[in-house]
Parts: sequence; C-alpha cells; structure tokens
Amino acid sequence: MIHIDVICVGKIRENYLKEAIAEYEKRLSKYCVFHIIELPDEKLPSKLNDSTQAEIKEKESKAMLARIKKDSYVIALDLQGKSYDSIAFSNKLQQLSHCNSHITFLIGGTLGMTEELLKTAKESICFSKMTFPHPLIRLFLLEQLFRAFKIASGETYHH
Repeated sequence: MIHIDVICVGKIRENYLKEAIAEYEKRLSKYCVFHIIELPDEKLPSKLNDSTQAEIKEKESKAMLARIKKDSYVIALDLQGKSYDSIAFSNKLQQLSHCNSHITFLIGGTLGMTEELLKTAKESICFSKMTFPHPLIRLFLLEQLFRAFKIASGETYHH
C-alpha cells in the first residue's frame, strides 16, 4: 500500500475544517497509509520587511525539509506548478504508486517555501491561480487524493 505524507506549516484552528480533514483522513485510510505532519508556523511581526520574510520562510522550509523521508517522491503545492484535472491527477498518482512506495506533498506557510525546498520537489502542482488560505488548500488536497483513489478504483464519486 502506498504511503502518503502531507507536510504542512500552520495549525488548523477552525473546527469545521478540522472535522472535514479528519473525515478525509478516515476515507483515505482505505487506499493508503496517510499522515499529516503539521509543523508550527513562525509568528509574523506587525512590520514585515524582506529580511524578516526571508528568515521566516527559511526557518519553516528547513523544518519541512527535515521531515521529508529519504526515498519519498516529493510534490510541492505551488502557484507556479502544473495544473491537473481530477482524472489526470488520478492517473499521475497511479503512475507514481507503481514506482514509489512513498509520496510527500508539501504545503508551505503564509510566506511560501524557499527555492531550496521547492528544488527538492520532483514536481510542483497548482490547484488554482487564485490564492487560498493554507488550511483550505490542505482540505482541497485531501479531497482530491480521495477522488483520485476512487477514480483509479473505478468507484463512482460525484461529491
């Protein structure tokens, strides 16, 4: 069974999102060994300059890098990444699962990820050119992973 990790920065504070994420974690357990690795975000000062931004992004990215398993296929969620429709994403996941036993998705903090961290990823994907809160993107990713497994299994899933 494929192992999937989602390494992300920041806590989910909203109960409705926690509940939805927990539901998709439960659903995913039928198809993969799934873990969310939630790392603390750095506190943003009220006045944020370029130097402080770079420092915060560096700390968060290093923490993420330290949690990536050695032989994992790494995919970063990034606005510059490739867009997939659900069927193509399902096909990609199936293709990866034939050659990799472990896949790691990265969701950076509010300020994003360093170039160094992005370069460790084998690829980047983008769900939308619009900007969404990171907790919502986490939920989107879990839903799309679940949908991808349902599609690959030939099971119907419309909602």
